[in-house]
Amino acid sequence: MVEDKVDILAIAAHPDDVELAASGTLLKHIAKGLSVAIVDLTLGELGTRGNAELRTIEAQRASEILGISSRHQLDLGDCFFDFSEENLKQVVTQIRRYQPKIILTNALHDRHPDHGRGGDLVARACFLSGLVKVKTEWNGADQDSWRPNSVYRFVQDNYIQPDFVVDVTEFWETRMKSVLAYSSQFYDPLSVERESPISSKEFLAFLEGRAMQFGRLIGAKYGEGFTVERPIGVENLIDIK
Repeated sequence: MVEDKVDILAIAAHPDDVELAASGTLLKHIAKGLSVAIVDLTLGELGTRGNAELRTIEAQRASEILGISSRHQLDLGDCFFDFSEENLKQVVTQIRRYQPKIILTNALHDRHPDHGRGGDLVARACFLSGLVKVKTEWNGADQDSWRPNSVYRFVQDNYIQPDFVVDVTEFWETRMKSVLAYSSQFYDPLSVERESPISSKEFLAFLEGRAMQFGRLIGAKYGEGFTVERPIGVENLIDIK
């Protein structure tokens, strides 16, 4: 038995990416009894506001609000990480550590180039994680190969037509509490730091509008959208809403 094993692992480029795009989905599945962990590829050290230390504190606060099993932060280099063997193996190590059935990761493409690149890095690491000749270790022990059943990429700043939408209406309030745990990132009339695309007065309204847009597609108030790496297998058409 793997000590850290979870059902769903969310891996994203920056602390706050998961909360902004998929935290309602995580909350919904935690409420169903599933286990969830998060891995941040970077410390978010190049964000316009705050710094790596503050972002880590905010990520810990958000994790407590979400009630996830575990959170691990890599330090691959905000805005500068690449597809090196070292970086890929660091991600593979975390995939094998948690052995998830499902991985959620960054958008196919987005305003911030780290998002598309981060999602691509994770998708590639998922394949490598299943190769028995790719060797990694965790806490001094060799790891077994592991490949998740599915990789789903969430929609972030730029609009992407989702392949499926999760109804997160019931969890919207808690979802937004996890987002607002990153208080240094968002609008503060007393802040003396430079404004960023997400620190404007309008950004939180944009988040709600996007969630309402996705929710409308499935007859719900709020939704979170995802794209798929491969077609989804269906056992029962009646279960599809």
